Amino acid sequence: MAVSNTVKSNSRSKTKAEREIDLSLTKPSTRSNGTANRLSDEDKAIHDWYRFVLSFPPHLVRDYISNLGLAEGNVLLDPFCGCGTTLVEGKMRNIVTIGVEANAFAHFATSVKIKWNIDSEQLLRDAKHIADLTRGLLLKNGIDDENPFERIPTGLTLRGLNSDQERLLLSDSISPLPLHKTLTLLEVIKQHDTHPAFGHMLLALAKTLVFKTSNLRFGPEVGLGEIKDDVSVVLPWLEEVGRICEDLTEPLYSNTTRSEALFGDARSMEDLVKERSVDAVITSPPYPNEKDYTRTTRLESVVLGFINSKEELRALKKTLIRSNTRNVYKVDDDDKFITTHPRIQTIADDIEKRRIELGKDSGFEKLYGRVTKLYFGGMARHLSQLRKVLKPGAKLAYVVGDQASYLRIMIRTGELVAEIAEALGYRHLKTDLFRTRFATATREQLREEVIVLEYPGR
Repeated sequence: MAVSNTVKSNSRSKTKAEREIDLSLTKPSTRSNGTANRLSDEDKAIHDWYRFVLSFPPHLVRDYISNLGLAEGNVLLDPFCGCGTTLVEGKMRNIVTIGVEANAFAHFATSVKIKWNIDSEQLLRDAKHIADLTRGLLLKNGIDDENPFERIPTGLTLRGLNSDQERLLLSDSISPLPLHKTLTLLEVIKQHDTHPAFGHMLLALAKTLVFKTSNLRFGPEVGLGEIKDDVSVVLPWLEEVGRICEDLTEPLYSNTTRSEALFGDARSMEDLVKERSVDAVITSPPYPNEKDYTRTTRLESVVLGFINSKEELRALKKTLIRSNTRNVYKVDDDDKFITTHPRIQTIADDIEKRRIELGKDSGFEKLYGRVTKLYFGGMARHLSQLRKVLKPGAKLAYVVGDQASYLRIMIRTGELVAEIAEALGYRHLKTDLFRTRFATATREQLREEVIVLEYPGR
């Protein structure tokens, strides 16, 4: 079934003036700028099992499911699926959904969030049994998890991470005793690795670890907050499992519509998704800035064993769009895909000129111009590959944001992505303003936009 053509197609490329007019069109969302990116209470079911601090909101996906005319039987793709917001919203509406994600932990989280055929009553009973076993093990060592600090063990050798794992973490990400409790609970959960809801138990532990047990804070950068020398671990985990079970009792989450999360690089779509099978795309790729997106999930990735060494982390980063200087490598050559885009070359040159003028000569600062070209080259490579899996007439919505992280040189990400897409044969239908963000470096409001495209076919 083809996507309904609810957005007018253009037979020619739009002028800059016409695009400016598009920006003033009625926005799909009427939420205020301050609440546009927040997870509302009514959207917490499924989505709140685990969610990145930088995730785009479910209501935005709903807006574009409607805006693009998607219905039951369509195939919706999110090539940068993160923790699965697009897949969950599509599955709720009986739309076949496919996600692609290169971050191993994020791929795991999405895979769990779209698995709804679980006996929730059995899951809760088994989770209570696991909780009791864990409490018993801790009490044998003099640790009363339900009453932190009530019985402080002496001379106890605590469980911990190995030296390779510790080097991957921000110092003091988690205190020794809460980590010991977490690893004890993890060991007991792993004894039930054949359980149909094993993944749900692990995901509940990941959320508990980050938001209840650790010393981390997000704002949106990852940093340290209150240092918790001891905190209850087992009960918060059991409560998270209980929330999952409660969600799974709702009739809405009993449908069996196909939804799958694929582990791979969004720049190699033809290796992952069937040719000419996709009706629409709703996604939010990384933005070109200095956010190392692997840091957002670093603690849970390491503790749960998804990343165990710097070599494994490096291998992960090589499968990501080059959006920051911490995942740039000498052999990278995605910039070859944008050699015919003079605006991108000019921006990279301006960044380098500004760096020289300011006398900035750190290794990372010297990469600012290069990572800008690699980022847009990676997006060009992605959009080029994507054409092979799209049906003629497929509609696409890309959530992207302007950036000024590189020495205050403005990067109009949406405009540049739209230009790249048009050069590859897509039609740029319109640009919707999603929200604005205040940039402290430039004292300007940066735009987050939704670039709406159409692929007319070969």
